[in-house]
Amino acid sequence: MSATAPALPTAPAVATPPALPTAPAVPTAPALTPEQLDAFGKELDAIRARVVADLGERDAGYINRVIRAQRGLEVAGRGLLFFSLLPPAWLAGTAALSLSKILDNMEIGHNVMHGQYDWMRDPRLNGKTFEWDTACPGDQWRHSHNFMHHTFTNIVGKDRDIGYGILRMSEQERWRPYYLGNPLYAALLAIFFQYGVALHDLETERLAAGEWNLEEKRGMLGALWRKVRGQTLKDYVLFPLLSGPSLPFTLAANTTANLLRNLWAFTIIFCGHFPEGTHEFTEEESENETRGEWYFRQQLGSANLTGGKLFHVLAGNLSFQIEHHLFPDLPAHRYADISVEVREVSGRYGIPYNTGPLHSQFGSVVRKIVTLALPPRRWLSKRFGGVVPKIAKPALLSPAGRRGSGEHPAAEVA
Repeated sequence: MSATAPALPTAPAVATPPALPTAPAVPTAPALTPEQLDAFGKELDAIRARVVADLGERDAGYINRVIRAQRGLEVAGRGLLFFSLLPPAWLAGTAALSLSKILDNMEIGHNVMHGQYDWMRDPRLNGKTFEWDTACPGDQWRHSHNFMHHTFTNIVGKDRDIGYGILRMSEQERWRPYYLGNPLYAALLAIFFQYGVALHDLETERLAAGEWNLEEKRGMLGALWRKVRGQTLKDYVLFPLLSGPSLPFTLAANTTANLLRNLWAFTIIFCGHFPEGTHEFTEEESENETRGEWYFRQQLGSANLTGGKLFHVLAGNLSFQIEHHLFPDLPAHRYADISVEVREVSGRYGIPYNTGPLHSQFGSVVRKIVTLALPPRRWLSKRFGGVVPKIAKPALLSPAGRRGSGEHPAAEVA
């Protein structure tokens, strides 16, 4: 009878990290040569030059009509709310005031502060001095948005609009347990969006980390306090008191109008920057950009929304976020026409043109917020064991494309 070989000991089982949803794959951008990038930039420069040469009565008439509509809606809304004891007056007044605030922030304030109408030499429309109906002081917005965001669009570590210092919106950002609250933080940011924007230029996350102190921010805090105080007194004290017995109903209407404006602005802005298909960049990838490379980055980091004319007006034409990032100082109502040319040019160079309906783009934003709240596989592998394959990130620009004068091209248009 032959002897039976003893059973060999088996290796202990290795814990497998739990399955997690993965972020949607980002379409690979073409590796264009320096010559192609320069040609792409020149074609977009030519589009911009044609629009600038054509600015005139059409554009002045448009912005003045929007301002009249916004003021008419505000007066009608405030007036109706004096009778807000009556449900139809409350509903109509709240709707009119909500639309007024949306137009003021999106199609008027944001676009005027970009200098889109400075060529008119109208003091009311001076982009350097314009003030809007929201908690954020205009000067602080011009720095955090016009300069920082539009110069360093989607550059992780420079563009603070990537997550607003609150959310994890890029896989390049290191995961921490804090980010498990990503969906909650996003919901709170949407509800209180005007205050999140107001605090944005303070870099509150750096204050919390001890990199700044309140004394260094005294001037900004003073300006912010004065603006928030004025907005609060106007919407939550003055107009409710003026409405007499309708005070609680007017207070509720003003709160609702601000909430609807906040939710709308959050939705449009996040759909323009974070849906599936948008790219983020490292600081190294964006060093010494040529103008063509700057255009290339702006397009890859933005996304559009499809919709009708009224939808685009209420979105401040930021539904054409690609065109806005390419030409931030051109009147936004021109973006619909420009988009046809931009899409055609992009197609010839094989550059993705990200566009889709609101429900689709916002759905992908929500998926990204939830997915990036969870720990990445490499983090889990350190704690559960196992090997996670390394995935190489495709280069967005060819090595030869990393050249330039060192002067940032965004300075010419931002």
